[in-house]
Amino acid sequence: MLWSVSFFNYADRSALFALFPLLEKEMHLSTVQLGLLGSSFAWMYGLLAPLSGSLVDRMERKKAVLGGLYAWSFIAACTTFARNFGQLLTFTAAEGVGESLYYPASMSMLSDYHGPETRSRAMGLHQTSVYVGTVTGAFFAGLIGEHFGWRWSFLFFGGFGLLLGFLLLKLLREPRRSSTHAGAKPGGIPLTAFFKLLAKTPAALLLLAGFCCANFVAMVLLSWMPKFLYDRFGMSVAVAGLSATIFVQFASMCGSPLGGWLADKLQVLYPGGRIAVQAGALFCGAPFVLLCSRTHSMTVLAGTLVIWGLFKGIYDANIFASLFDVIPAESRGTGAGVMNMVGWLGGGGVAPVVIGFLAQRIGLGASLGCTAGVYVLGGLVLTAASKLSKRVVAPVLTV
Repeated sequence: MLWSVSFFNYADRSALFALFPLLEKEMHLSTVQLGLLGSSFAWMYGLLAPLSGSLVDRMERKKAVLGGLYAWSFIAACTTFARNFGQLLTFTAAEGVGESLYYPASMSMLSDYHGPETRSRAMGLHQTSVYVGTVTGAFFAGLIGEHFGWRWSFLFFGGFGLLLGFLLLKLLREPRRSSTHAGAKPGGIPLTAFFKLLAKTPAALLLLAGFCCANFVAMVLLSWMPKFLYDRFGMSVAVAGLSATIFVQFASMCGSPLGGWLADKLQVLYPGGRIAVQAGALFCGAPFVLLCSRTHSMTVLAGTLVIWGLFKGIYDANIFASLFDVIPAESRGTGAGVMNMVGWLGGGGVAPVVIGFLAQRIGLGASLGCTAGVYVLGGLVLTAASKLSKRVVAPVLTV
């Protein structure tokens, strides 16, 4: 059930990016304005993520999951009323409000259903919904947009999201919360206390920095690859949206369960095993990020996107599982929220605009190639985090 909610979470996001060429023509938008559309979601999503996570630690997580689903689906449907750039920017940013609740709530729920021995595998399987949702959203948004206009794409995904929410109202169940310490009080750790705890946990800080790097590259792929294929290979909007996502995302579907299994195995052997898997995935993926931006062969491009996607999935499976190894169980919702804040503000919120700015000067292909260096930086940061990781979770702070 969480898989299906996550599917719409990402289908709604990728729909916007697949429609960039249509929005560019109708509203006469520049590449910087298109980048701002992608960044506006990331900024709102990131700014609210810590508050959403803290709220999740204090409320029934089922209500957070379904409430977020209702909110972002309704806003997606209302995007059909946008008539200019400012209105479209407002709806796109507002969608980030509802979506900020989902991942802290769902990851906290999954971590209570699964212990350290199976957590990465469970989250890796859940992560496959991201890839299916991204592909489906990009393709059908482009297809619907080409035949009926881009507004119908948002109405389609928003409407089905609302329907799903009503279906899950009685089916989704809340697990009992786990606790790191027997004497810990219910209700999680206050947000200010969590930040104090974070400052004393170097491995957690480095995990946040690594996610920032990885999410920068992922957001560039999500936001600019459809237009890159539309411009360089002369594809239609629908085919460009499908091609930009299907190779990477379905390869990631294979990589994510593999990364979860490998991380669970290595974590038994030493404390930083999960993080080491993430670091290796970023190092291995970097050359293929560079290659896909330079080739003019669709065959070579497809192959490099597949390999990039495989390593991306291996990394993605352990984003939250690695963090949960180094923070208290009572703060998992808050931790996931802070992780999303850093990743989306420092990575996702900056990436679309930076690439849009660079594309005006050095071209879109060269701009995409620069992100390979960001992957390498992320790999170095995570290598350091792996060495600093400890088995014993830092104590809960009281205020």
